[in-house]
Amino acid sequence: MNLSAQFHKTAKIFAEKPAYYFMGQASTYAELDGAITKFASGLEKLGVRRGDHVALLLGNSPHFVISLYGALRLGATVIPINPIYTADEISYILNNGDVKAVVALDLAVPLVEKMHAFLPKIEHYVFCETKPDSLAPFEMENLSLYSKMKSFSEVVASGEITFRGPELEDDDTAIILYTSGTTGKPKGAMLTHRNLFSNAKDVGDYLKMHNDDRVVTVLPMFHVFCLTVALNAPLLSGATLLIAPKFSPKEIFALIKDHGATVFAGVPTMYNFLYQYPEGNPENLKSLRLCISGGASLPVALLKNFEQKFNVLVSEGYGLSEASPVTCFNPLDRPRKPGSIGTSILHVKNKVVDELGEEVPVGGVGELVVHGPNVMKGYYKMPEETAAAIRNGWLYTGDMARMDEDGYIFIVDRKKDLIIVGGFNVYPREVEEVIYNHPEVVEVAVVGVPDPDQGEAVNAYVVSKNPELTAEQVRSYCIEHLAKYKVPTTIEFLVELPKNTTGKILRRALKTQVTQAAAR
Repeated sequence: MNLSAQFHKTAKIFAEKPAYYFMGQASTYAELDGAITKFASGLEKLGVRRGDHVALLLGNSPHFVISLYGALRLGATVIPINPIYTADEISYILNNGDVKAVVALDLAVPLVEKMHAFLPKIEHYVFCETKPDSLAPFEMENLSLYSKMKSFSEVVASGEITFRGPELEDDDTAIILYTSGTTGKPKGAMLTHRNLFSNAKDVGDYLKMHNDDRVVTVLPMFHVFCLTVALNAPLLSGATLLIAPKFSPKEIFALIKDHGATVFAGVPTMYNFLYQYPEGNPENLKSLRLCISGGASLPVALLKNFEQKFNVLVSEGYGLSEASPVTCFNPLDRPRKPGSIGTSILHVKNKVVDELGEEVPVGGVGELVVHGPNVMKGYYKMPEETAAAIRNGWLYTGDMARMDEDGYIFIVDRKKDLIIVGGFNVYPREVEEVIYNHPEVVEVAVVGVPDPDQGEAVNAYVVSKNPELTAEQVRSYCIEHLAKYKVPTTIEFLVELPKNTTGKILRRALKTQVTQAAAR
């Protein structure tokens, strides 16, 4: 029940087979396993031990794969972080997550310099060089930081190929995934080796992944959807990863054609861009046997249009970070139901319950709850939130759903106020907390509105004490403190916000007004 140990076994079976292709470079399973082993050993020589926390501030690259599996082989706990987060967002996670070592691109050195004084717990920074001597210019700028710096190549070179990590327990925490919280602060979902291994294996089996598959890995590796579906499951199956550093319709069409890709995983936004791409040639996708959609609801019209245009099956699924993440997929061996997230995957049970936790009748609407070996052990340092989320072994998702007589599940509404922008979760409260900190702002409410490209967009409604305050000023303030996809697309000023009799701001009323105005 250990991803890194199982990968070591897979690498022996498929030693000379390509494990990945990345920007014209390739690596066999044997070569990748050797790099993972040496990186684990190199980390140990730095002083990183079993149970220590290692953060990855990396985009899609072999560096991410080697760092992830290397840290896991050592028995460390990995904390993947979105590299486009701001200094405020990253430093919160690093401090709250008790991170001891950080692995990042050398391009992040200026950002790390900015945060370094506020991160006393971090003992080591491992920077992946994008060009020779890229770290040298920083030697004299911050000596206290430089003394903690090592290059990725140095760490790998110092490692021993004979290194064997400690014996790990299935319930040891392998990864902590920070998800946006309704309180405005991210929560760290603790996923064990059992959670990750079981979900990767069950997803691989469900999707019939095998060693002849070539999987497009363009979803962000720091996101749990990619981690399980487009990274862990393929590697356990002996498949080949086609790693793309970023999403571009033109490049994805070329990647699939040039390498004969068989599996593509993406969020609805990606499918929309591929479908709308003027030069998108169905011939380029003829090698695909399966497309996988998740991260947000896939519009039925887009599903049908994409399949008709490119003659490829799209299987929509459902998951959440706290469940490692997959709980449902539309089946491949029997009819799908458009608009459904499918049925429970092997070893995972989903049911729909009422406020008392009792299962509702078929077709009834209630909260979707999940049980299985993929359910997290809890939120890091948040026992009360853990107790609220996991009750009697069932994970309460907060999503309202219904289940039909065949076991197919349909999401009726998402978590109360969740906004999903291009597959990424944005919680209004987190954005509101930032805007509330602006000295000229009195009140603010944030809601999600439909967006043709990103699925949803973030709208902010502000009451200001200064009539001269502009939307651009508020937006600029947000850009300083929030990741790009969380920054409001539209900012409107109101005299007052709608409230109920107790004074609670009614986001739903605002959203209804926006929807009605758009319809008009």
